Formats: sequence, structure tokens, C-alpha cells
Amino acid sequence: MNKSAIAVCAFLGVIWGSNFIFVKMAAAFISPLQITLLRVLFGFIPVLIYAVFTGAMRREHCKHAHHFLVMSLLATALYYFAFAEGTALLDSSIAGMLGGAIPLFTFLCAWLFLRSERLTRLKTLGIGLGFLGIIVVAKPWSAQGGIDPKGIIYMILGSLSVGCSFVYAKRFISPLGLPPVALVTYQIGIALGLLTIVTPLHGIGAVFDDTRAWVGLVFGLGLLGNGAAYLAYYFIVDAVGALAASAVTYIPPVIALLIGFLLGEPVTASAWFAIAIILAGVALVQLSGNQGAGRPAAKGI
Repeated sequence: MNKSAIAVCAFLGVIWGSNFIFVKMAAAFISPLQITLLRVLFGFIPVLIYAVFTGAMRREHCKHAHHFLVMSLLATALYYFAFAEGTALLDSSIAGMLGGAIPLFTFLCAWLFLRSERLTRLKTLGIGLGFLGIIVVAKPWSAQGGIDPKGIIYMILGSLSVGCSFVYAKRFISPLGLPPVALVTYQIGIALGLLTIVTPLHGIGAVFDDTRAWVGLVFGLGLLGNGAAYLAYYFIVDAVGALAASAVTYIPPVIALLIGFLLGEPVTASAWFAIAIILAGVALVQLSGNQGAGRPAAKGI
């Protein structure tokens, strides 16, 4: 991997890893659905500008609008909403750790819906380790009730949604040969339209009463976390391939855990153990076969 690709991987890891604390800050002022709407809005702006500048969009792409609709739901609207709900209910460090399990759900979806994926012993071990890590995070045996189970469920649903989006993209989007930038633009744009319809706007301006909250939402989650990160991710895929690009998934949960620790969240020894075995599980699944072959879905964390 060349120096440019390494630098972009580091950028993505830091940006996606810090997304959870930005969601947490914004959740003190507006609802998770409103956070999702604003995140998608400000993420759409740089992507649209880049797509127009490069001439990636074509009128003939409209015939694939049904595929873009599915991707907008799985890889953007439902995914971000579930993660926003989960992060609002959990410590940002815990939410970030659970976000690191996305590749496990991606493989499970691929195994269920794609005939080309086989469940080997190594992958089975990896999935088992990953879910063991989730159990350690959730601590169902604890009588203190420190972890909100609804938050855990929302994070799992978000990971499952984006996992399904990768499978859908591999089966229906990759064969179309569309420019990645065009796909991202259609996907985010449709998601923005859907979210605008269903999101109550009353009180949404409250987030702009707090400088840290709106700066994190607009720049951290939107312009960087969605817009710039999408474009950077496809740079990595084009430069080193999908399998090597998947290495970036190891960075965000560690960054999220460190940020939570530095901000005073209760990061215990069991949390470090949990993130270690989740990432070990992800590594086993990824190293035992390239489930990311083909054009990936547009994603963020």
C-alpha cells in the first residue's frame, strides 16, 4: 500500500471513529432522525458538487432508479438512523466498538444470499469471536443495567442494514458498471428526499445553539464523515482493491474507544477485551476470503 493510500486510510479511520462522539453531542439537542437528516444533507453537498464537476451522472442511469432507492434505504437512511438511535442510548465508545462488527454482518448476509460465499471453519471461528465480543459489550449477566439493550439492538440493526447493502450492491449494482461517484450521489440524494419527508422539523434548529454540536454535525458527520469520506473510500478501493481497503474498518472502533476514554467515559478492561476479540473475528473473516470482491456499497460509519 503506497503512502497516499495509507494517509487516506488514516484519515478515514479518524473521521469515522470520531463520528460517534459527534452524534452523541448532537443528540443532546435534536432527535436521532433529525441528526440523520442533517448529516445526509451536509454530506450530499460535496458529493453532488464533485459528481457535477466530473460529469459522472448520466440521464440513462434513471432506468436503474429502483436499485438506487434500495441502496438509499439500506446503506444510508436506515443505516445512519439506527446508528444515531443506538449512539444516543449508549456511550460513544460502546457504540463505536459495536460499529466495528459491520464486516461480520456483511459476511453473514453474503453467506445467506450469495451462493459464492462459503462458511469455512475459519470464518465460523471469526463470526463466533465477533459475537462473543458483542456479548461482552452488552453484559447481559450484569445486574447494574449500565448498557441499554435497545442501544445494542439499534447498532446491530444498523450493521445488518449496511451488511445487506453490500450484498445488494454486489449482486445488482456492480454488474451495471456505474461510476462510483454517480452511485453515491443518487444514493445519498434519494435518501435525503426520503428523510425530508418523514423527519419532523420542529426544534431541529436547536442544535445550532451549541457550537460544538453543530460544528461536529455539519463538518464532522456531514461534510467529512459522509461527503469527503465517501470519495476517499473509493480512492482507496481504486488504489489498492476492496480487500486491502477493508483494513480501514479496524481503525474507527479503536478511535471511538480512545475518544470516549479521553472524554471521561467509563472504558473498562472488558471493553478493551471486547474490541480486541471483535477485531480478531473481523480479521479472521476477512483473511479467510474476500467477501468484498466487486464494487462495494457506498458506506460510512
